[in-house]
Amino acid sequence: MELMPRRLADGVHALMAVPAPKDNNGLIAGADAALIVDAGITPDVSRTIQEMAAELTDRPLRYLINTTYHGDHTFGNLAFPAETVIVSSRANRANMTDLGYEKRVRSGNMYGDEALFDAVTTWRLPDVVFDSFAEIDLGGRTVQLWHFGPGNGPGDTVVYVPDTRVAWTGNLLCHAGIAHMLLQGGPEPYIATMRAMKEALPDLETIIPGHGPAGDGHAAVDTLISYLERLHEEVDSAVRQGRTLEETMGACTDPWAERLDPALAAALGPPAAQHAMLDLCRNLHRLNVLATYRLYTRHP
Repeated sequence: MELMPRRLADGVHALMAVPAPKDNNGLIAGADAALIVDAGITPDVSRTIQEMAAELTDRPLRYLINTTYHGDHTFGNLAFPAETVIVSSRANRANMTDLGYEKRVRSGNMYGDEALFDAVTTWRLPDVVFDSFAEIDLGGRTVQLWHFGPGNGPGDTVVYVPDTRVAWTGNLLCHAGIAHMLLQGGPEPYIATMRAMKEALPDLETIIPGHGPAGDGHAAVDTLISYLERLHEEVDSAVRQGRTLEETMGACTDPWAERLDPALAAALGPPAAQHAMLDLCRNLHRLNVLATYRLYTRHP
């Protein structure tokens, strides 16, 4: 995996993974200090992130933000200097309890080298947590940390830089047209979370997701809300009609039945990347229908 820096403003860089959709990261620097968004999946990846940051800024690396508790974003925590303060939502830290289980869950992200697990010996936890909102002053640049509610996970953290109108959104929000994954909640809580984000960040322009290409923030929020609303309505209706899972799968609208959104296809580039993303989105949509059906049949 490689990281390609994309300059967004003076001192603000998206570190974009090649190939996508490996994990993206971020570097935000002010006059006094610098901050990294997400730690990578192993200590080696973490060191690559830190080396790139050192090439892009001479400000001391004082903060690391974990946008989610997932190991591909947090296993690299242990390779950051002890003086680097790790910050995340309280809900994220509360879910960082079983390293062995998390390593097994993330095995598919290990680039085909299971030996990399040997390097992940401890799960370094966030030093500082917040509930819904926090600010970090880097010296002439303020970084906002938001937890709007459950989404992909229970503690998704958004890192927003007001003076650039850019947000790192982790697994909470992807480029418009990419399927999201409902891991630990249903469509309705996720919708409420996205509406809260839309209200709190009206000036948002660009998102850097945890995976995949950067995108328009407003388009991403609106597209996800529309998808989740339709998913809720169609699965809820199917369950109330007593339909089987197979019948529900057939009744639910699949936005990826034919092709990707043209703007997303252009952002992905080569046809091979587009085909891979289309297959991924179709599979994630089916998982979302399955998860929602199971939730609604357990709790009608």
